[in-house]
Amino acid sequence: MLFGKNPKATLIRIAVLVTVCWVVFSFVLLPIRVTGISMLPTYPNQSLNLVNRLAYFWHEPQRGDVVSIRLTGLHGLFMKRIIGLPGETVAFVNGRVLINGKILDEPYEKLSCDWNSPPVTLAADEYYFVGDNRSMPQEDHAQGVKKRIYIVGKVLL
Repeated sequence: MLFGKNPKATLIRIAVLVTVCWVVFSFVLLPIRVTGISMLPTYPNQSLNLVNRLAYFWHEPQRGDVVSIRLTGLHGLFMKRIIGLPGETVAFVNGRVLINGKILDEPYEKLSCDWNSPPVTLAADEYYFVGDNRSMPQEDHAQGVKKRIYIVGKVLL
């Protein structure tokens, strides 16, 4: 009764479904759990999200994309927002992000901050990333420049 009138067809369907799920969750969608408050209020602590590893197969990351970045080893992934693109100069002045000397409009950044950092000019293959929770002390916040090869994919949801 569990397999219906055609058990062979049901078993084939189950095998295909298991194979497709294994391929998708092993090679395309990577689960990532937020640990910490650096992405508040957009992504709460301990929330589970999926990273689309094929998102940047046809185009490069854009400003404002939330991405997974490989910082350390195979399992050391961070979830951060891209604010600086290759060739741009990024700086923090009194809590505001300046891109090439112009203030960046950040609708996702809802918490005030007082960060200051000198301008950093990005190379042709570098991106500047930072979390959304800028109310944290700047020295406690993982941010900075990473090469394109360290971006694993785009966060979904």
